[in-house]
Amino acid sequence: MNDVNDFFSSRNTVYNVSDEEKKQTENYAEAIKAFARTTYKSIYVIDYQKKGFEFVSENPLFLCGHTAEEVKEMGYLFYFNYVIPEDLELLLKINTVGFDFYEKIPIQERIYHSISYDFHLKNQEGKILLINQKLTPLFLTNEGKIWKAICIISISNEQNSGNIKISKKGENKIFRYDLKGDFWKVEEKIELSNREKEILRFSVRGFTINEMAETMYVSPDTVKFHRRKLFEKLEVANISEAIVYATNNKLI
Repeated sequence: MNDVNDFFSSRNTVYNVSDEEKKQTENYAEAIKAFARTTYKSIYVIDYQKKGFEFVSENPLFLCGHTAEEVKEMGYLFYFNYVIPEDLELLLKINTVGFDFYEKIPIQERIYHSISYDFHLKNQEGKILLINQKLTPLFLTNEGKIWKAICIISISNEQNSGNIKISKKGENKIFRYDLKGDFWKVEEKIELSNREKEILRFSVRGFTINEMAETMYVSPDTVKFHRRKLFEKLEVANISEAIVYATNNKLI
C-alpha cells in the first residue's frame, strides 16, 4: 500500500542542514508570500528535510475546499485524499523518473531545471479538475540534493494527465518523458513569431479580430491567418487555450 514516504526518494533524503545552508533561506518566505498575492496561480513550497509543505498560498485552485493552513498541515496526505487513484500512481512514477533524471545532472546545473506535469484533483464536491504543476528547486544542499522546492499550480491546457517535461533555464529544448516507452526524449521548445506574440497579447487584453487588425495595420484576414498558424503550432482549438498554453510555458 502506498504511503506518504513513497513521495520521498531515498536518493534525495535530507538528514541534516548546515548553518551555511540555512543562511540561504533567510527571509525567503516573505518573497514567496508576496509573489503569491500577485498571481492567480496556486503556490506551495515543499521541504524535503521535513517531508511536508512549508507554505501554501490561499488561491482556491489547489485547496479543494480547504484553507491554506489545513492543506499545509495535511502535507502529502492531501494528495492521497484528492488526487484520483490512477494519477496518484502517476505522481509516484514521476517522482521516481524525475529524481533519476536529476541525479544525472551536474550539481552546479541542478538549480536551473524545472519539471512540469498534469494530474487530476477531485474536490470535496466530486468535481474533477486537470491541473498543471511546475516544480522548481529553491535551495540545494552542498551535496546537490533538493532541500526546498516551489510548486506552481495552474489549470492545464492538456486533455489528459501526464505530459511530463523537464526544462533548463536558458536552453531552447525540453526533455519529455514517454510513459509508454519509459524513456526521455529531447524536443525543441516552441518559438512564436512576433505576429503570433502580438495576437496573444492583444487577445489577453480582450481585443477582437477587427480591433487587432486596426491596431496592427493589417487586414482581418491576416490576423485570422496568424491565429490559425498559432493554433496549429500550439496544438490548441481556440484562443483561450492558446493563452493558457502560452502563459504556462512562458511563451509571452
